[in-house]
Amino acid sequence: MTGRRLVLLGPPGSGKGTQGELLAASLGIPTVSTGALFRDQMARGTALGVEAQTYIAQGHLVPDRVTNAMVKSRLAAADAAPGFILDGYPRNVPQVAVLDEILSAQGWSLSAALSLELPEELIVDRLLKRALIEGRADDTEPIIRQRLAVYQCETAPIIDLYAARGLLVSVGAVGAVAEIAARIHSALGVDE
Repeated sequence: MTGRRLVLLGPPGSGKGTQGELLAASLGIPTVSTGALFRDQMARGTALGVEAQTYIAQGHLVPDRVTNAMVKSRLAAADAAPGFILDGYPRNVPQVAVLDEILSAQGWSLSAALSLELPEELIVDRLLKRALIEGRADDTEPIIRQRLAVYQCETAPIIDLYAARGLLVSVGAVGAVAEIAARIHSALGVDE
């Protein structure tokens, strides 16, 4: 099924990456993950990657000017024309306005904003385990808690904004990956 343009919301560690990839495979559209794009740039040592690393290592978000330009460029790629899932963007209310402009310029509209919901302590536990497994230096408990505070302050208001537009779909993100995926498919009316 094409034509789905989705925003995936949820705090760090909520499973957005995993669930976004599963949903993208079901829909046959790409996942556009700002986190993955930043990690790729950091691994390659590009100027953007070095700048992004400075902010991420301190638990701060990469500046909007960098992120907006990157997303606009990525959504102009041919594989995004049939639809996409945005993971990690928009992350604040001003970015919602930029995304609205990007979509409008293409004659597109957002299909839904999918919010993954789970308790903060479970998020902290997940991210600490991931740090051990993947060796992520940016996933220490103080940095995780800083990222969650930034999320609550800057990103959580987007949930209310999309709810007011009638686009919000909330799904509980506690349980096995397959169970959560089934909840998402059901909530979005997607055949598995």
